Amino acid sequence: MSSRTPTEDEVLGAASAIVDAFASTDGDRYFEGFAPEATFIFHTEQSRLCNREEYESLWASWIDSGWRVRECESSNPSVQPFPGGAVFSHDVFTHVDTGDGEDSYRERETVVFRVDDDRLLAVHEHLSPQPESTS
Repeated sequence: MSSRTPTEDEVLGAASAIVDAFASTDGDRYFEGFAPEATFIFHTEQSRLCNREEYESLWASWIDSGWRVRECESSNPSVQPFPGGAVFSHDVFTHVDTGDGEDSYRERETVVFRVDDDRLLAVHEHLSPQPESTS
């Protein structure tokens, strides 16, 4: 692991690549952005996914059931670089076809990146529901 501090543009680029691949339901490209030991906490799942392989297996089951992303929009990005990595957070709107119909979600997501040679790899992703606006 490097102690180099990534630039905001690097972090935004790495996050954008993950979001774009997700929006295209391109699992191969999507998972390239994550380290093998990455962990995942999703409010829609009963337990933490302890590595990328567990998430890839879950993803494959979704695809097998007819799940596809129809739209994914990122907004309100925040980048917090530090020596060796960065924290990226944003609001995300996702519209999916579940195989049984369509569904939409408004969520907040945090992705922790580490510097890995000349690129950033995600080592943790946390997804939570976005509270309804009270205004």
